[in-house]
Amino acid sequence: MLWFIMFHLSSMMFLVLFSLFCMLNSVFMISLDISYFIEWHIVSVNSCSIVMTLILDWMSLMFMSFVTFISSMVLFYSGGYMEGDYNINRFIYLVLAFVMSMTFLIISPNMVSILLGWDGLGLVSYVLVIYYQNEKSANAGMLTALSNRIGDVAILLGIALLASRGGWNFYFYTDLFNSSEGGGLVGMLVVLAAMTKSAQIPFSAWLPAAMAAPTPVSALVHSSTLVTAGVYLLVRFSAALEGSLTQTVLLLLSSLTMFMAGLGANFEYDLKKIIALSTLSQLGVMMSILSLGYANLAFFHLLSHALFKALLFMCAGAVIHNMKDYQDIRVMGSLVSQMPLTTFCMNLANLALCGSPFLAGFYSKDLNLEVAFMSPINIMIFVLYCLATGLTVCYTFRLVFFTLSGDFNLHSLYSITDESYLMTTPMLFLGMGAIFGGAALSWLIFPAPSMICMSLFFKTLALSVSVVGGVVGYIFNFMIVNYKLSSLKNYNYVSFMGSMWFMPFLSTYPTSFSTLKTANMYIKIADFGWSEYYGGQGIYKSVMKSSNFFQIAQDNSFKVYMLMFVIWVLGILVLF
Repeated sequence: MLWFIMFHLSSMMFLVLFSLFCMLNSVFMISLDISYFIEWHIVSVNSCSIVMTLILDWMSLMFMSFVTFISSMVLFYSGGYMEGDYNINRFIYLVLAFVMSMTFLIISPNMVSILLGWDGLGLVSYVLVIYYQNEKSANAGMLTALSNRIGDVAILLGIALLASRGGWNFYFYTDLFNSSEGGGLVGMLVVLAAMTKSAQIPFSAWLPAAMAAPTPVSALVHSSTLVTAGVYLLVRFSAALEGSLTQTVLLLLSSLTMFMAGLGANFEYDLKKIIALSTLSQLGVMMSILSLGYANLAFFHLLSHALFKALLFMCAGAVIHNMKDYQDIRVMGSLVSQMPLTTFCMNLANLALCGSPFLAGFYSKDLNLEVAFMSPINIMIFVLYCLATGLTVCYTFRLVFFTLSGDFNLHSLYSITDESYLMTTPMLFLGMGAIFGGAALSWLIFPAPSMICMSLFFKTLALSVSVVGGVVGYIFNFMIVNYKLSSLKNYNYVSFMGSMWFMPFLSTYPTSFSTLKTANMYIKIADFGWSEYYGGQGIYKSVMKSSNFFQIAQDNSFKVYMLMFVIWVLGILVLF
């Protein structure tokens, strides 16, 4: 046990120091405007060079710094959340493997080494989702793995197409990506892979299902690692996608994802799934702003979102841990008087998520919205942006109403406190990031101010929509809350909007039904049909027949011996 504690603390300290080292080097590279491209040539096969490549620039080092910092906080937090788990050492190893895969993906401009990190994320995420071994976790893990597998196949096809160009380093072939000679297909495959990993429509069903994993994993996965891998890949590929039809399609799908997730979160009662749908909504924001051509803005929002979303998941984990593993927000309430520190951090993360002025989310989200309003977008995308922004604040204040205020609805004998320093300490560190992170990142990533010219209406639109959403989210729930399942009166509409537009059903039942039906047909024709007739059962029957024949021949029957003798004599006469 002592060895494990030392390993746990040493892993956490190493990640903290590595995070600090990466951040200092990133600031250094921004100030001097330099980057390092390291390449090891392994072998050349048919004019295609197989090389191992690393790229170390301000972007990769800054992202690595955030990933390792949040991972260290998650490891510290896990010491309190997972203390009763018999397999906590396996959990720590899996988290470290997850971080290693993400790091490998971040520093790779080579499609093959990207695939190693990409597939590593998919494999470890599957193992973490099924960590609690039950049927629900198994189903969620399979949905997660198979959805991400589509992206893996797209990356493999992209590797094959790039190999026909002479190499796998996509930095050298960006001018071909929009060409008609197969380059446009590579861009489409990369966008498809990014959409599966970042759970854009129609691959959104796996992200809320992945909440079957332990909460510390959710804090890591849904803030800076797995779901942001697709956004980061497109940030790297952004120059190659400029002006393509793929970019326009991505804008529409990401805007719909943003709206759909915000709508679904307002009808959800599972605390972790609400926060997961919030992540999905913010991923839609990142993808949409990236498809408008502002890769640095998408990266800025990715980093600031990572800070307050990891904090929000940690606060949710502390609430669930104290509520004895209840996740339904309807049985919570009045936590502000019993968990003041957790409530403070949770409100901080919620306000940052809503884009409240001068918190981390404000600097990135408000800038994204203003740039989107200045861009040449149509009225449909504009309306989706406004509705998604209002719905974000609406479900956030609904969450506050049900969990932090109101009456305590659980059993009276439960003891709910903030006493676990292992869980509150990382929340305080991430809370500092949620307060100061946005301003610090804006100074680093955008040292020169940009001119944004907007009318007063558009300038105040984001704030106005947020205020309306907050009032609706709190007052409306305050008026209708009676715990009498009033949603059953409009079940069809509530079911459609609250189930992500039936995407979980469409992602599972139709695909599995057709696959199982086809497999059943083939198993009857092949495995239970001709394969059995000429295979195992057929051979068995023929051997049994011949065995019966030879058994009769060995029964010392005089008639059989005479018959065999006559056949032998006739055979000799015929041959000779």
